[in-house]
This record gives sequence, structure tokens and C-alpha cells, in this order.
Amino acid sequence: MGETADEAAVRAYYEYVDEEAYEDLFALFAEDVVYERPGQPPIEGLVDFEAFYREGRPLENGSHELHAIVVDGDTAAVRGTFTGEQDGEPVSFGFADFHVFDESGAIARRYTFTDRDTV
Repeated sequence: MGETADEAAVRAYYEYVDEEAYEDLFALFAEDVVYERPGQPPIEGLVDFEAFYREGRPLENGSHELHAIVVDGDTAAVRGTFTGEQDGEPVSFGFADFHVFDESGAIARRYTFTDRDTV
């Protein structure tokens, strides 16, 4: 069974984040994207989303290892491990992400769950 377009976009997302290929990364998302992380205010709109990745993201110098991607309808669920740095300290932790696609194929909503307080 071949990879779906949504699965390919999700894989590309993590590659672009790890490579800091931000223009390619932002092209995956809808203008009105909403990114939610527990315990933190949502990031709403592509302008704020871009600012977060360029200036506010506490994770850096890392890579994502994807363990599973499950696509159901307009949603792709991802389970993986991030290894890198947070605020200059080495970190490695598991995560679960959900990416919800709009009718044009852009990621319109993103949810991240980890065992860390902030990411």
C-alpha cells in the first residue's frame, strides 16, 4: 500500500523542521493554521506560526524519529521521539502529534502532546 499525500506531507513536516527549511515548512500550512500545545496558548495564523518557528521554539539542534503514522480521513496521527536540545540542555522525549488537513490539502490544525512542560 502506497503512502498517502497526507502521510507524505507529515513526513516532510518533520524533515523540514529538522533541517530548518522554514519556507518549505510553512508552505505545508493553511493561512489560518491553529497549533495547540497543552498548557500553552494556541498559536493562531500563519504569521504567528512562522514567528514561533523562527524565534520562539525552545527546541533546537535535534531530529525527530517517527515510529508510527496513522491517517484517518483528514487527520494524521504521529508517534515519535525527539532528540536534541531544549534551552541549551540535551533532551530526548516521546511525542504524539495530530495534523488535521483542510480540503486543499494544507495542514489547518496541529496538536502536540509530550511529557514535557513546554515545547
